[in-house]
Amino acid sequence: MSERDGAIAAQSDSHNEAENHPGVLRRIMSGSVGRNLGLVIALVVLVIVGTITAGDRFASYDNFLTIIRFASIIGVISIGLTFVIIAGGIDLSVGSVMGLATVVASLAAVQAAATQSSWILMVLIPLGVGIAAGLVNGIVIAYGNVVAFMATLAMLVGARGLAELISGRRTQIVIETGFLQFTRSSIIGVPLLIWVFLIVAIVAWFLLNRTTFGRRTVAIGGNREASRLAGIRVKRHLVYVYVLSGLTAGIAGIMMLGRTTAGTSTHGGLYELDAIAAVVVGGTLLIGGRGTIVGTVLGVLIFSTLTNVFTQNNLDTSVQSITKGLIIVVAVLLQQRFATRGPSGT
Repeated sequence: MSERDGAIAAQSDSHNEAENHPGVLRRIMSGSVGRNLGLVIALVVLVIVGTITAGDRFASYDNFLTIIRFASIIGVISIGLTFVIIAGGIDLSVGSVMGLATVVASLAAVQAAATQSSWILMVLIPLGVGIAAGLVNGIVIAYGNVVAFMATLAMLVGARGLAELISGRRTQIVIETGFLQFTRSSIIGVPLLIWVFLIVAIVAWFLLNRTTFGRRTVAIGGNREASRLAGIRVKRHLVYVYVLSGLTAGIAGIMMLGRTTAGTSTHGGLYELDAIAAVVVGGTLLIGGRGTIVGTVLGVLIFSTLTNVFTQNNLDTSVQSITKGLIIVVAVLLQQRFATRGPSGT
């Protein structure tokens, strides 16, 4: 090959490489990295707005801890719900299950037993309540072939009613000192609730991205029949996913008990809607098959920060609700756009 031909070939390769780079960048930015980057930018913008409008009242270490602590309980619920939605399901019962867990754990008999034995009993019982509710949901949906929306709606109503029946519609105060000391403790100045949120998020990220369980969850949400033909036990896996959602609702119940020192059937009201909103804004497709834990955490933090900005500026809660609604609508519209685009961006 002559020097001239070699120069032309090198120039052609360079031109092709330059053409390919935008395509690679576009694919990266249209994936989870790009979506999460967009969420980070939105969160930073909210922080800047809060700092400008509320000054030091907003831009303080204590207030940032307040934002994350406020996000922690709904965040744990949202993380469990992320797995359900990625698998192509829905769970409307998480708020009611959390409320039921706080009621059962704060019963006088349970607290007396915890005092005589160990406060850990008040940790195990909410977890058991959540797992049991999730197991019922999973069995009814997977093996009873009941639509997830209806099955979990029935659990929402049933769990709330059971909580009211057990508590007699009264608030039950937590007096077990060991439990209160544990749930209200801090590690290096950071409240335990935030550490629990962080640990649950890390474990969930590992479970979704580094295990067979996570890959199967995504596969089932993408195409349930193809997953079955590939040898995945879809029904059993769906039960596991709903048990996981119930487990996170139970963990949230423990956190709520510690934060409010009370168990009541009103705990968790509309939490399922807030959790679904955070998951959707975080980039998880409502039709299943795609989602990230990082996106869900960012979605929760965005709503928590938005609430704090409105509170710091004494703005009407109605305007806050309208703003949240607009954010959800925009997120769903963006989901539809990205869901219909191919790998090439068409």
